[in-house]
Amino acid sequence: MRPAAFLAAAALLCLPARAELPEDHRTLRRTTSYDEMKRFLEGVDGKGPVSVSVEGTSTKGRSLYLVRLSHGGTPAWKLFLYAQQHGDELSGKDALLYLIRDVARDPALLPRDVEVWAMPMVNPDGAEAGTRENGAGADLNRDHMTLDQPETQAVHRVARRVRPDVAVDCHEFSRDSDSWKRRGWEKWPDITMDGLDTPLFDPGLVAAARRWVDESAAVEEAAGHRFLRYWVGGAPPDDEQRPSAPDVDGGLNAIGAYGGLSFIIEAAVRHGSQDPSADLGNRVDAYLALLRRFVAGGSRRADDLAAIAAARKRPLPPFLPTNYLWVNPGPQVTGFPVIEVATGRTLTIPTPNLMTTMAVKRSVPTPLGYSVAPPAAPVFAALLTRHGIPFETVTAPRPARVESVKLLRVEEEFDDLYERYGGRAVTSRGEPVGGDLPAGSLWVPLRGETALRASLLLEPLSLYGLYRYPRYRALVGADGVLPVRRVVALPGAAPPGRPR
Repeated sequence: MRPAAFLAAAALLCLPARAELPEDHRTLRRTTSYDEMKRFLEGVDGKGPVSVSVEGTSTKGRSLYLVRLSHGGTPAWKLFLYAQQHGDELSGKDALLYLIRDVARDPALLPRDVEVWAMPMVNPDGAEAGTRENGAGADLNRDHMTLDQPETQAVHRVARRVRPDVAVDCHEFSRDSDSWKRRGWEKWPDITMDGLDTPLFDPGLVAAARRWVDESAAVEEAAGHRFLRYWVGGAPPDDEQRPSAPDVDGGLNAIGAYGGLSFIIEAAVRHGSQDPSADLGNRVDAYLALLRRFVAGGSRRADDLAAIAAARKRPLPPFLPTNYLWVNPGPQVTGFPVIEVATGRTLTIPTPNLMTTMAVKRSVPTPLGYSVAPPAAPVFAALLTRHGIPFETVTAPRPARVESVKLLRVEEEFDDLYERYGGRAVTSRGEPVGGDLPAGSLWVPLRGETALRASLLLEPLSLYGLYRYPRYRALVGADGVLPVRRVVALPGAAPPGRPR
């Protein structure tokens, strides 16, 4: 924990727990603790359209609260809002609590045909400890492939049950990171947002999410806040900046794989400040401007619902992208705003290294489905069950043509040339051969609405797949052959994709 954050956390221990939120969120100077959140939720449960339940427990036994805002009936617009996956990122949680409080006081703030599901504190153990990780030391926003942690399992249970039209993952970013301070700068935006971006997703859905992002600048300007599309990276002009990672180990794309619009929002915090929570109310205010717009449904809700419906019916394409990254195809030079700390002025830096476009470097033919070798079947059966992906256990040998994939190496180091993080699985694909799916193996067909999720999870040729994780790497054969094979022909199997 950073020293300033430690002192702030220690100060919280000396304060009495409160059951009510401060009246004006803009005056907020300390975050709501787990116990305070619990008392607050107990107080609003049953008021108007508010109902509170417990979806599960954390690694240390704390309740994972789920709040439903609903007038009843069949909603036309469903939202799933979740916050504090990282325990030391605060303002999204507080913004959700104020959203809940306001609806409890004035139910008319929730449109009659809108339903909101909210998990204000996904990581209560990390929140209480002031740490990014959960009680088991895991980064929850890197756990959405394996779903090893009870907190991320709970998030996915809600997503499968609710099938939200919009999901929002709430975070914070450091405004004053070291590479910026060395230049005498701070990051300019008060808040950032990005939409789902994995290239296998339906292009119409990706475009609809990007429209929400682009329209948010005016919303935040009207509320008195600075907004940019979400990006990460070092200081311009030399360092690279890019939008959110397109992988599915984080909530943005993993929850987006259920077929709705999905977003990540991050508010800016000064970690080097003597009191990082001094502007907490301002961060909450910036959050609420975006969250309230999602609840209202925007100006093109019918178009968004049509895009969501089309995405959920879309069959898998003939080829699956397996290696992709952000690039600048221009090279385009972008004017990038920064704050000059000494003067408070906004400077515009000509920036050639802002990546703007998703490029696919490798795609492979879409198989009929995947088979899992019998020795690995128990581990994969548990994984598929956690993801709600149907599978069949083969009880007798079944003729098939399959492609085996060999793991050549896993590159653990950061790739300085392409700015890519570690865990890259370098693989080779064999020719299709005839044989049998042996008894005891698993058969996972790529059909129905779960085909997208199954391909993102199991495709053995993915650059960032399961084999970056030790548990799954331990299942690789001595000859390097992966336990998941690509099934390209199977008597009686339906074509890959999703029926319309």
